[in-house]
Amino acid sequence: MKNKNPAFSLTFGALFVALTAIGANITSIAPFFVVGGVPITLQTFFAILSGLVLGSRLGAFTMFVYMALGLAGAPVFAQFKGGAATILTPTFGFILSFILISYVAGKIIERKATLPSYITAALIAMVLNYVIGTNWLYASYLFWFDAPGDFSYKIAWLWMMAPLPKDIALSVLAGVFAFRLQKQGIMLPSLKQQQLKEEVK
Repeated sequence: MKNKNPAFSLTFGALFVALTAIGANITSIAPFFVVGGVPITLQTFFAILSGLVLGSRLGAFTMFVYMALGLAGAPVFAQFKGGAATILTPTFGFILSFILISYVAGKIIERKATLPSYITAALIAMVLNYVIGTNWLYASYLFWFDAPGDFSYKIAWLWMMAPLPKDIALSVLAGVFAFRLQKQGIMLPSLKQQQLKEEVK
């Protein structure tokens, strides 16, 4: 991407906001995206991809806008939900983590833009998503949601084992896809300049 117009960058950021909203509700749009009873949502995929493609700052800002739109009432969260009450739901921690994981993924590839770096950045971002999201889920059931009688921190993590293989595969795919985009020159100028600065260091 050779266009240096800030409006162009913001437009591309808006695209990721829309893609994340679509990814959150992909099973509503395409019911066949359910494998073994596990819905294949693409929120985390697009959150990671935003950092890899847009860079740390714009990627994180894009995910902040996505979260803010949802909290303001736009039906951009899973099951077309939105509103400030989402903060109290057990899964809000995953949404909150999107800002950080986009920033971290972008920061890593700004320092080194090789295929292993892209894949590593995506996997690290996924781990952060799980850590933040699962701990929020556990805290919500511990303090303000009715939890099952045998609920524990271990069970909270066991619940996350079902989508884990899917998220690992999608994270690797995000890294490979972003790297291929970069090789084709599909990269925001600000991100390219940051990578060049790091190479000079």
